[in-house]
Amino acid sequence: MDKNIINLTINTDLTRQGLTGFIQSEMTKTGYKRAVVGLSGGIDSALSCTLAAEALGPENVLAVRMPYRTSSQASLDDAQKVIDATGVQSLTIEITKMADSLIETFPDMDKIRRGNIMARCRMIVLYDQSVVFKGLVLGTGNKTEILLGYTTLFGDSACALNPIGDLYKTQVRQLSRALGVPAAVIDKPPSADLWAGQTDEDELGYTYAEVDKLLYLLVDKKHSSDECVDAGFPADFVTAVIERMRRNQFKSALPPVARLG
Repeated sequence: MDKNIINLTINTDLTRQGLTGFIQSEMTKTGYKRAVVGLSGGIDSALSCTLAAEALGPENVLAVRMPYRTSSQASLDDAQKVIDATGVQSLTIEITKMADSLIETFPDMDKIRRGNIMARCRMIVLYDQSVVFKGLVLGTGNKTEILLGYTTLFGDSACALNPIGDLYKTQVRQLSRALGVPAAVIDKPPSADLWAGQTDEDELGYTYAEVDKLLYLLVDKKHSSDECVDAGFPADFVTAVIERMRRNQFKSALPPVARLG
């Protein structure tokens, strides 16, 4: 297979129907009728929020914005565009004091540690609000991030159910356009907004468009690394992605439990 002919296009009508149905059925199983979503201003959380509003009704969805002092105003504004477009309930809770109480204890802390602390503070806020709102926390991680381990364990990966976890980033963009997610959210460079100027693709070292195609061959089509190289992917790129998946596999699995005979 030639990488240039790999097509990740989805049927957006069927996908929309399937994902809203998934949210409704999973809610029914648990006895809940409401959902809580952490809304960052990025495309993934925007799509989860939009799907939840359609599946449950906007009055049954709480979108929570959780800025840190270095968060960009543009991210807050983009999150507000999603709130306005969907009509969901919303709340803004700043996490600066919460995060800084630990961050300032270690002045030499690097940005990765700081970012992980912010992500886990947001998880605490979401689960606290889930008690108040009586709703389940919805996940906002896409398939690309999950496979690459580009997530914080017990941070942004923590959720009760995830409607978009089987969509590659490329497909998230496609479905978001079909559902009317604001263009400003779809078109901007993906970023967790954990520090100024941060973008996902700069951190990863490759574009989502390119890695999605490789992951599709490796995971969905179960091609070998040699077959992926033959398809036109650079050998060092294939090796790096496979190693990253191997190294981060523990993030998407339940912790191993020692069994006593």
